[in-house]
Amino acid sequence: MTTSALYLGLFDPWNIALSYQDVFKRFQVWRLITNFFFLGPFSPFFAIRLIMIARYGVLLERGPFDKRTADYVWMLMFGALSLLVMAAIPFLWTPFMAGSLVFMIVYVWSREFPNAQISIYGVVTLKGFYLPWALLALDLIFGASLMEDIIGMVAGHLYYFLTVLHPLAGGKYVLKTPLWVHKLVAYWGEGIQVNSPVQRDPSAGVAFRGRSYRLDGNRARTTTAPSEQNQTDNSARQPNSGEGVAFRGKSYRLSGH
Repeated sequence: MTTSALYLGLFDPWNIALSYQDVFKRFQVWRLITNFFFLGPFSPFFAIRLIMIARYGVLLERGPFDKRTADYVWMLMFGALSLLVMAAIPFLWTPFMAGSLVFMIVYVWSREFPNAQISIYGVVTLKGFYLPWALLALDLIFGASLMEDIIGMVAGHLYYFLTVLHPLAGGKYVLKTPLWVHKLVAYWGEGIQVNSPVQRDPSAGVAFRGRSYRLDGNRARTTTAPSEQNQTDNSARQPNSGEGVAFRGKSYRLSGH
């Protein structure tokens, strides 16, 4: 959406770029978030980044993070926070860090699926473990900046080290998904989290509540209680002496007898 808006000339991308000077002096705190929502103008690099999200991001959701929506959201949040910290260093700063976050996703996928066979443009086939390095080499050949790719790989390695390598080595699991992230996912009502400490909000995703009506203007039928249903059945069985009777009185034959 942001790339399309830029193409139509609807906004200046520097209004959403990361600038710590504007954040702290002008209190433009939205820049800490909006810079992750711009992948650049329409270009081959933009298309490649979209393909990386659609393929490797989805594979992570359906693989290691299957039924772990809160953990997946926390991974993205941790990656974004790590990138913001690294961007505070002047020579690591980039105005838009969406590409770095995409590279973090690719790096985590490469560590989760190190033996997967990957084909690069149908020319080179390699293992998934080497995919980030192959993409880094392609960006170098195409003349793109390597800084956002490198810091994305650093953020991905930091996450993988704290969640997988360090605990496997006997260390403490220090990057547990916070409770507020579980609550946020439960409030949204999207995805599934196994062994979640909070229950999913039953009203999540419901825009309107109330009685339903048929299209012809009549109210939809509602379920009656058993006692009310029995009373209705009993009253239906009892004949109504006045039902359907127009006249009352003695009857006479037509002959007069």
